[in-house]
Amino acid sequence: MPNRIRGETELAAGGKSYRLLLTLGALAEIEDGLSLDDLSGIAQRLKQLRAGDIAIVVAALLRGGGHELSAADVLKLPVDLGALVRAVSDAFAAAGLAHSAEGERQSVPFAGAPG
Repeated sequence: MPNRIRGETELAAGGKSYRLLLTLGALAEIEDGLSLDDLSGIAQRLKQLRAGDIAIVVAALLRGGGHELSAADVLKLPVDLGALVRAVSDAFAAAGLAHSAEGERQSVPFAGAPG
């Protein structure tokens, strides 16, 4: 069970529950993995929803939550894209880093994703 007070969220995949946490280390991994200059490019980059980008982000969040999974491991998880998007959106929202396309704060980093 994720600790919501700490900003943890959950991803259910293949009958298992995984804890996700947006840590400073996870943010650094995401910047590096997506070849971004700074954090401001994350939301813009994720609007394109490339599978490899999502895998990089989810793997970083999983490692932040204490799981040792690579982006390649994430691509093999038995989970649908919608569940991955919700889990990432929830992790960013829990950390207070989600913004809308207009720059307003919202609960999801993906354009058009449900809040």
